[in-house]
Amino acid sequence: MTASDKCDFPRDFIGYGGESPQPDWPGEARLAINFVINLEEGAERCILDGDATSENYLTEMTGREALAGERDLFSESIFEYGARCGIWRLLELFESRGLAVTLWACGQALERNPKLTAHLAAASHEVAGHGYRWLDYRGALPDFEREQIARTLEAIERLVGRPAVGWYSGRKSIHTRKLIVEAGLCYDSESYADDLPYWVEVNARPHLVIPYTFDVNDAKYFLSPGWMSGSDFLHYLKNTARYLYREGQTSPKMMTVALHTRISGRPGRAEVIRQFLDYLAEFPDIWITTREAIAQHWYQNHPAKN
Repeated sequence: MTASDKCDFPRDFIGYGGESPQPDWPGEARLAINFVINLEEGAERCILDGDATSENYLTEMTGREALAGERDLFSESIFEYGARCGIWRLLELFESRGLAVTLWACGQALERNPKLTAHLAAASHEVAGHGYRWLDYRGALPDFEREQIARTLEAIERLVGRPAVGWYSGRKSIHTRKLIVEAGLCYDSESYADDLPYWVEVNARPHLVIPYTFDVNDAKYFLSPGWMSGSDFLHYLKNTARYLYREGQTSPKMMTVALHTRISGRPGRAEVIRQFLDYLAEFPDIWITTREAIAQHWYQNHPAKN
C-alpha cells in the first residue's frame, strides 16, 4: 500500500485491499480453522461477588432482566451447568479427535474450577485471556482494566502452568488494545474485521490482530435475530467452511468457530458441533489449530513490515 492509499482517519476500511497475502498454512492447507471455547462461568456478575446486579447476558432466557441487589438462581444455575458439564462435553468432542482448541478464559472462572485447570495443565489446548471477571469494560478506567488483565494473566500461568499469549475481552474499552500490548501479549482478537491476521501499530510498535467472529458464534442461539435451532447453526457452519474452502484453492483464509460451555455444552447443541467435526473430516487439507499456532505461523512467515 502506498502513502496515497491511506487517509487520515482512525479506522481502516482498506485492509489488504482485495489482495490478501498467501498465508502458506502448514501442509498447504486451504483453510485454517480455530475453535474457541469461552470459559466465563464463575466470573459473571453475581451479588455474592459484590456486584450490584445479577447476570442476564447470554442465558437461556432471552430478554431476562438483571436483578438489582438480588441473586438470580436461574441464571446462576445456567452458568454452573457450563462449568460442571458443558466444558467437559466440549473438550471430549475435540480431544477424542486429537484436536486442540483455544479457550477464552476468565481468571476467576479458572480459580473456581481446580479440576478443570488440572486437566488443562496436562492438555495441549491454548488458554488465552478473557478478563479476570466476565464484565463489560467499555467504560472502565485504564488502571482498573490494567489490573484485571494482570490478574487474569497471573491466574492462567499459576493454574495452567504456562503463560497466555493472546487476549479477547469482547466488551472492550478504547484502552484495551494498548493495555494488551503493554502487558506483552503476542496477539489480540478484539476485531471482527478480516478473514486473516493483520498487523497494526500500537505504541509505535507492531502488534498482531487475529480477528474473531460474531457470525459463526453460538451466542446467536440467545440473541435475536439468531439461530432458531441447531440445524440453523450447523447449516451456517457448513456453508462458511464450504465457501472458504473453495476460495482457498487460490486464496486461503481462516475461520473461527465461537462456542460457550453453557450454550454448545448442552447435549442438543453439542451434537451440532459433533456433526460439523465429522463433516470437516471429509476435507484432507484443512488445518484445525489454536490461535497461538496461527500467531506463531504469522510471526514466522508474515512478519510486520518496517
